[in-house]
Amino acid sequence: MRVLNCADTGVLVEVADLDEVLALHGALAEEPPPGVTEVVPAAQTVLLRLAEDGDAAAVAAAVRRLRPRAPRPGSADEAEIEVDYSGADLADIAAHTQMSERDVVAAHTGAVWTVAFCGFAPGFGYLAGGDPRLDVPRRAEARTRVPAGAVALAGRFTGVYPRASPGGWQLLGHTDAVIWDLERDPPGLLRPGMRLRFREA
Repeated sequence: MRVLNCADTGVLVEVADLDEVLALHGALAEEPPPGVTEVVPAAQTVLLRLAEDGDAAAVAAAVRRLRPRAPRPGSADEAEIEVDYSGADLADIAAHTQMSERDVVAAHTGAVWTVAFCGFAPGFGYLAGGDPRLDVPRRAEARTRVPAGAVALAGRFTGVYPRASPGGWQLLGHTDAVIWDLERDPPGLLRPGMRLRFREA
């Protein structure tokens, strides 16, 4: 673990992999150091944003003392999203994984996914922790438009497109759940640390 100052109001923690990010984020969610206003996980880093009077050195020292751990059961928000599993790439996903289409759906709905971090577009959550058989590559050529609500796979992640946008993930299905809504507080349905289950419509 490497702890660095980030500009004047942040501390950046670099770790080896996503598993360490999840464990560190779990510990910070339960024991946020004084002066930290926001914890922002990514694939191999965790950014701690500080209040104007936050003490970066004290926060860095507190982070070094933390014992990273997964969140305790029941300590994270949980949600369920209903999916119509008729995505354009379902057959390709089945062929790549050497599973039937029904087994692909069963694997996707049978896991409890964790929102590891958000990015790419407002509200887009990178969900990890699913069935390792669903690790599929991105498409060789990205689509110029993926519809809002598309449920997709890429690498070890699944995600839900919050709005229409270009994208190269493999499309598994579609949900009517509203992932990003500026009238909602907070606007994003998915937040780092949240646990999520998918249910077949």
